[in-house]
Amino acid sequence: MSRIVVFGAGGKAGRRAVAEAVSRGHEVTAVVRDPAAHAGLGGTVVAGDVTDAASVAAVARGHDAVVQAAYQAGAPDFFGDAAKALLAGLAEAGVGRLVAVGIGTTLEVAPGVPLHDTEGFPADGRAFSLGHAAQLEVLRAGGTEVDWVVLAPPPVVLDAEAERTGAYRSGGVAVLEGADAFSYADLAVALIDEVEHPEHHRALVAIA
Repeated sequence: MSRIVVFGAGGKAGRRAVAEAVSRGHEVTAVVRDPAAHAGLGGTVVAGDVTDAASVAAVARGHDAVVQAAYQAGAPDFFGDAAKALLAGLAEAGVGRLVAVGIGTTLEVAPGVPLHDTEGFPADGRAFSLGHAAQLEVLRAGGTEVDWVVLAPPPVVLDAEAERTGAYRSGGVAVLEGADAFSYADLAVALIDEVEHPEHHRALVAIA
């Protein structure tokens, strides 16, 4: 059994990560902005701010790993700020593993060409994707002992209703072929798998 913190536990990805971890017998701390709004979420629900290093350290201390599934619409600096706070806070708390939710539009469609840099890509979607890319830049330049991985599902609208299959593929930094559908439930499986049995280190990894 591991002790796992899930930031963004009230969202579509975070909620399923909490459920997946609890179902495997892990002790889960579910971090949200307002615990009163998330009764019945699962695990121990606490308030926290993933963009504040002191808050991250306080919540994460005594845990084995952190899942970062928080997001903030309309805030392009959110992901970079969160990555900075996570690296600093987890280092202070002595937590060595970080598994973050990425986005498929940062994956490459040609060598060195992320999907968000292709012709005709929507401007609003590109701004959100660049926020995720900033997270990667911060993590890569971090220089801490925190062992991180960013798992990027395919660049499709994830299915919030599909049942868990437990099956997925993983690859490198390119969009995986045939990845035309994926579910939040199976994203959660991949996230908790990387907590239990770390296979990828300090990398962006496509899953599908």
